[in-house]
Amino acid sequence: MKKVELYTDGACSYNPGPGGYGIVLVYKNTKKEFSGFCENTTNNRMEITAVIEGFKLLKEPCDVTVYSDSAYTLNAFLLGWIDNWKENNWKTANKKPVLNLDLWQELLEVIKPHKVTWVKVKGHADNELNNRCDALARKEIETHTQK
Repeated sequence: MKKVELYTDGACSYNPGPGGYGIVLVYKNTKKEFSGFCENTTNNRMEITAVIEGFKLLKEPCDVTVYSDSAYTLNAFLLGWIDNWKENNWKTANKKPVLNLDLWQELLEVIKPHKVTWVKVKGHADNELNNRCDALARKEIETHTQK
């Protein structure tokens, strides 16, 4: 199974507002960058979308280490939130509907064929590839919102 590193970040202006995401995919010594834009979204939606779009780039099952600064996205897996939500019919511990359900369900589908390790990185700190993802996401917003 190929070992792949997936760095992701999402950004949003005004939250909700225009959003972007950035991805850096690393395989062996090759890095590829991807990014995208959404007209009206939230920061959390862009964080999850970045991970989804990163997994969609993979052509076969891989051993993927996901690096993200999104506690929201990572804690769903690292703290077992997503399993609890599924068991509770997609309701939170407070019995409220889980936000961004469409994205959580899509994320679960795209990760199925892969072995996934989730790693939390500190945002806007010393992780070069996380910072690059942030720059890609912000560039998408800037490019699409200039008058």
